[in-house]
Amino acid sequence: MSRTTGRYEITIAGGESVRAFMPDPLPPKDPPLDLARLDARLRAAEQGVARLEVAGAMVPSLDWFIYAFVRKEAVISSQIEGTQATLVDLLNYEAAETGDGAAGPTADVEEVCNYVDALAFARAQLANPASPPLSMRLLNGTHERLMRGVRGATKLPGEVRRSQNWIGGSRPGNASFVPPPPLLLPEGLSALEHYIHAEDPLPPLVRAGLLHVQFETLHPYLDGNGRIGRLLVSLLLEHWQVLTRPLLYLSLFFKRHRAEYYRRLALVRIEGDWEGWLDFFLDGVATIADEAVATARDLFVLVATDRERLLARPDAALAAVRLFELLPTNPIVTSSSVMRVLGTSRPTANRAIETLVDTSVLVETTGRRRDRAFAYEAYLRRLREGTEMEGA
Repeated sequence: MSRTTGRYEITIAGGESVRAFMPDPLPPKDPPLDLARLDARLRAAEQGVARLEVAGAMVPSLDWFIYAFVRKEAVISSQIEGTQATLVDLLNYEAAETGDGAAGPTADVEEVCNYVDALAFARAQLANPASPPLSMRLLNGTHERLMRGVRGATKLPGEVRRSQNWIGGSRPGNASFVPPPPLLLPEGLSALEHYIHAEDPLPPLVRAGLLHVQFETLHPYLDGNGRIGRLLVSLLLEHWQVLTRPLLYLSLFFKRHRAEYYRRLALVRIEGDWEGWLDFFLDGVATIADEAVATARDLFVLVATDRERLLARPDAALAAVRLFELLPTNPIVTSSSVMRVLGTSRPTANRAIETLVDTSVLVETTGRRRDRAFAYEAYLRRLREGTEMEGA
């Protein structure tokens, strides 16, 4: 099946004439989507998301479930764009933050921190009735936080681009793709916003897949489009109450299948192959939802088992127990960070750490005698799957 999904506009960029692509408004027409072809994929994806919703409702501590998955997504989505930071890099920085005298993060870690902050901002806005709905205004605010003070910070953070951008190649004339000219962006972004809030009989997961491609095709920012476009999927599912908690993040699937991800995006524009893209996208939803459920189950079994071992110790003081309960949201700790989170003295913090080391919960990771860091290693081993740099 072949369909036209947009039109080419001749524009001048970099002193040369180029063909920029302007996508048609959603949903696809002429012909409409062949949902029968996607039936099995859609059912598997919907069932996976339903299981993930149940898992989120049943976990005893949703906060650390969200903490873990948000940080994993922040790392992987940033890695797709070339950031050389791992989950352990991020957690080490968070553990080392001890006030005004603390060393700042590396540039790569700062990008990941910005992603965490951007997602927190977007979710807070969605939850606030007085804030704008899911819209370009909200995405602009999210983008401003994503790009604050990092690579691309000079490229209009929080503002829709006013110049031509391109993907691939050294200039627009040899680019693999040239998004719409800036003068056409208001038209395209207005149509995108309209579709987010329109009544549409298409299943929400299908609509989320369509909107991700549409955003990537419009490419409204000079930098950060990929991260905002992937974040948009999670925000859409929460906005439409497909998931009541932000538990599904697809960057790991896109990272594993990066070449296919970009190929499928391109084929929508080149051949109108929305069905091929949606088959790939829904496979990712089902895969990641099932993996998230399995990860949540494994982490809670681990925490429950380690808690039982700790409480069986006769020397398990209250500070050690309190520290253990905070480890899922502080999986790497230092003496100073324990003092901060427990609000206690250094000797008490050190004794709590020693108890957890003796219980084989914490492992010292620096090999130093001073300024040591301790990791909940078994927990991190399960959580960081897929977040290490390729080839590392």
